Amino acid sequence: MEVKTSLLDNMIGVGDMVLLEPLSEDSFLENLKKRFDHNEIYTYIGSVVISLNPYRSLPIYTPDKVEEYRNRNFYELSPHIYALADEAYRSLRDQDKDQCILITGESGAGKTEASKLVMSYVAAVCGKGQEVNKVKEQLLQSNPVLEAFGNAKTVRNDNSSRFGKYMDIEFDFKGDPLGGVISNYLLEKSRVVKQPRGERNFHIFYQLLSGASDDMLKKLKLERDFSKYNYLSLDSATVSGLDDAANFRTVRNAMQIVGFMEDEMQSVLELVAAVLKLGNLDFKPESRCNGMDESRVKDKNDLKEMCELLGIEQSVLERAFSYRTVEAKMEKVSTTLNVAQAYYARDALAKNLYSRLFSWLVTRINESIRAQAKTRHKVMGVLDIYGFEIFEDNSFEQFIINYCNEKLQQIFIELTLREEQEEYVREGIEWTNIEYFNNAVICDLIENNQNGILAMLDEECLRPGTVTDETFLDKLNTICAEHQHFESRLNKNSKFLNDHSLPHNCFRIQHYAGKVLYRVEGFVDKNNDLLYRDLSQAMYKANHSLIKQLFPEGNPAKVNLKRPPTAGFQFRASVGTLMGNLQTKNPNYIRCIKPNDKKAAHIFTDSLVRHQVRYLGLMENVRVRRAGYAFRQAYEPCLERYKMLCKNTWPHWKGPARQGVEVLMTDLQVPAEEFAYGRSKIFIRNPRTLFFLEEKRKQCLEDLATLIQKIYRGWKCRSHFLLLKKSEIVVAAWYRRYAQQKKYQKIKHSTTVVQSYTRGWQARKLLRELKYQKKCEEAVTTIAAFWHGTQVRREYRKFFRANAGRKIYNFTIQRIMQKYFLGLKSNLPSMSPIDKSWPARPYSFLEGVHAELRRIFHLWRCKKYRSQFTEEKKAVYEEKLEASELFKDKKALYPSSVSQTFKGDYLEMVKNPKYQKLSSAVDEKILLADVVNKINRANGKSSPRLFLLTKKSVILADQKTGQVKTSLPLPDLSSVSTSTQSDGFFALKLKEGSSSAVKGDFLLSSDHLIEIVTKLHRISSLAADREKLNVDISDEFLVQFKQDKVCVKFIQGSPKNGNGVSCKRKNNRLLEVSVPTSP
Repeated sequence: MEVKTSLLDNMIGVGDMVLLEPLSEDSFLENLKKRFDHNEIYTYIGSVVISLNPYRSLPIYTPDKVEEYRNRNFYELSPHIYALADEAYRSLRDQDKDQCILITGESGAGKTEASKLVMSYVAAVCGKGQEVNKVKEQLLQSNPVLEAFGNAKTVRNDNSSRFGKYMDIEFDFKGDPLGGVISNYLLEKSRVVKQPRGERNFHIFYQLLSGASDDMLKKLKLERDFSKYNYLSLDSATVSGLDDAANFRTVRNAMQIVGFMEDEMQSVLELVAAVLKLGNLDFKPESRCNGMDESRVKDKNDLKEMCELLGIEQSVLERAFSYRTVEAKMEKVSTTLNVAQAYYARDALAKNLYSRLFSWLVTRINESIRAQAKTRHKVMGVLDIYGFEIFEDNSFEQFIINYCNEKLQQIFIELTLREEQEEYVREGIEWTNIEYFNNAVICDLIENNQNGILAMLDEECLRPGTVTDETFLDKLNTICAEHQHFESRLNKNSKFLNDHSLPHNCFRIQHYAGKVLYRVEGFVDKNNDLLYRDLSQAMYKANHSLIKQLFPEGNPAKVNLKRPPTAGFQFRASVGTLMGNLQTKNPNYIRCIKPNDKKAAHIFTDSLVRHQVRYLGLMENVRVRRAGYAFRQAYEPCLERYKMLCKNTWPHWKGPARQGVEVLMTDLQVPAEEFAYGRSKIFIRNPRTLFFLEEKRKQCLEDLATLIQKIYRGWKCRSHFLLLKKSEIVVAAWYRRYAQQKKYQKIKHSTTVVQSYTRGWQARKLLRELKYQKKCEEAVTTIAAFWHGTQVRREYRKFFRANAGRKIYNFTIQRIMQKYFLGLKSNLPSMSPIDKSWPARPYSFLEGVHAELRRIFHLWRCKKYRSQFTEEKKAVYEEKLEASELFKDKKALYPSSVSQTFKGDYLEMVKNPKYQKLSSAVDEKILLADVVNKINRANGKSSPRLFLLTKKSVILADQKTGQVKTSLPLPDLSSVSTSTQSDGFFALKLKEGSSSAVKGDFLLSSDHLIEIVTKLHRISSLAADREKLNVDISDEFLVQFKQDKVCVKFIQGSPKNGNGVSCKRKNNRLLEVSVPTSP
């Protein structure tokens, strides 16, 4: 059974600020701090999620947490961003309502991470499949790309988004993602050319220089040193916790997954490198004949490399930095640029180049992730945009960011009230108007088409004549002087004349989040955002594939003399489109708060959080939510939670849930004005009423717990008693059995003892009788024997007196010989001829007989052993015997060969296909086939040869090819020479004058020396037509090599090349063989 839970269970502080009592700013902050200290970073305001950045990893985003919040009611579990994401996804999937998730907060509050968590949760809970997984992966991987090009390190955040992002994720009817569309707002392009102290440029610059390979940097004409580039700040070039090299690899991988081609990625990196090169351009003044100064590029090397990257002629771009062409109707006027104007043109080009590249990236990503199907899609929008900004020095960027937040606050209040009103109407509850601050008047002050601040700024930028920031401020002082939310030192209201906190070049606007002081310096230039036409046309002339797309206005065939729209106009139009888009969707809000400025965990700065609570309008949000009914809940969960408070509804209510709730509220005597019954929910007006119900429920749960404990303890004691009783019966039964068994064994033992004593007495009595009877019989027999002996001796005494001694001697000798032969028969040794054991001699007079019998037995068993031999085995033993006669006690190698069988054909000539051709070339039967080493006569080195022995000849063949090298007839051999040591060298000496003696004798080496020489000697011995082969065993012998006689000398020693035998030619007359000493 599934356990029902609620937001109110195990609550730390108050999980929903709507239920906070009493409600004040201090209690609001105290509740946030209490939850933050217990790692509860999420808190609700109705359906709005407040998120505090913990600045550390928490174990609350695991796959188990995703499953825990999946398909659960919003208020069923403790506050979490997953609850909001699940509610939005299920509303989109099940109710066919388009959703939008608005994430706001200041830099460092965790907006980007919150958007990632929402997208990862939706990706985890939606459908699976190859195509769906591909779409999800592309949507998720678009984040690293946009973060690299649009995020930067600031003093408040190491990964601060410097642009606003709105992503529409499109789903099909099943809730599976089909694709998405990304919109970007107001990239902070001024960061490209200048960064405040302690901050960095956009991440991609540092990632490229840190993570690109040396070859890539060489192609891009870059160096790895950050200090080589003016646009990169050095005081914060490296950030702890950020691995720029690893992030660069991540970005390249993400671009591949999203769908960027390799040439597109290369083009993008070339433009990034061009921006860095552009920042290194310096200018110098050069006087002209008319007295005007003209700017010139100082060092043209960076300009040359940048032009090579972009495919632009160097002279064209250099002229664009020195001259400016102004067109008016049919006239063209070319004017020179001074050094300051050249630097302005350089920075303007860098900012435009990077911002247009970023916009192209967003468009390119949209092409990859946009849904392909033409049918209607369900849409979930995720908005991650700047929060309200109040700095010490606020300029044009802060002004339009705060304008956007004013619009978001306006739509937030409107949609929140509309949602409340729609729920009241849906439930049949009477709607009462709610008083709240409407910031439409502030939005009108900024965006009014006639006299709004943006309209006046555009008008000032477009009018002829001298236009400065001061003239713009004068216009504001004239037109907006009476506005209650506008303040200036020089407006018509005299109360500000002595306000020294308001400088002369500033104006102040009272936003919904507080008063903000804006410095007008730079407003006009930043709103104009001008790029000289000469630079646009120079960029269009580039051969680079991407540059032409980024600067279409540079096309000479499409010259447009109309001024491009201002930055303020473009942003106002984008905000209007965004607001219209959000109006069509069901909103979900995530308010991100930064707990401290140190980016450290466990630190909660009250003043900083209080400031964010104010400008996010969270207190206003709580008041709007509590203006009607603070809490509402469906009847079924309400009855399930509080049914134990009434006897009529406990433990089970049989009727409809609404009737059960009515019975419950009546029984608790809750005042009627504190609640109202809707169609499917009960509405509770005051949090005190909810806490009263919770307190009653808590007390009832304690009573129920006590009752359960009492019943459980009684059951446990009864169960224990019954178990003890049952155990006692079992123990008693086993003990009685044991006692009776012991008693029986004792009686049985006693009976056995008595019986044994009785049987013993009877046996002893019988034994005595038998012994007496046996003694009587033995006595009678002995007496009869002696009597018969006496009678016989008397009868034969006369016959034995003459030769009695000899007969006794012969009888004794016969008995001894009989005993000797019988003993010898039983102790004969084994039938093995090598068994030298023989029984010991029992008597010395048998010494000759004993030795002769041993000799006869040995000859007999040898004959028996030989009778078992086959002809082949006899031949082997004959060869072994002959080897013994030749080498025993003469050759040190002989003992190790005794145990080796004379195999003969070691190469398996018949079976081995490699030697079939050689085998067929030999006519006679091969008696021995082996691999030997032929010793080179010149240097003593060896080369392998195949050695074949037949009855008529010795054949030497090549080991690899099998080709016959030499064939020696056996009659041509005069002798075989070998050493006395353990080597395998032997020399085949040929008879002088024979046909084979032309090349001289052969010096060979073999592992089977004993067998080879024995077989040669045996063949010569068996042949009747030739002399017996002489075997010479000596450590020095002469060998005939062609015309020279060489002495082969064998010495003992340790050779240099290991433990083997080595042969070396010492001189023309000496060949020395070194044989290792035997261990």
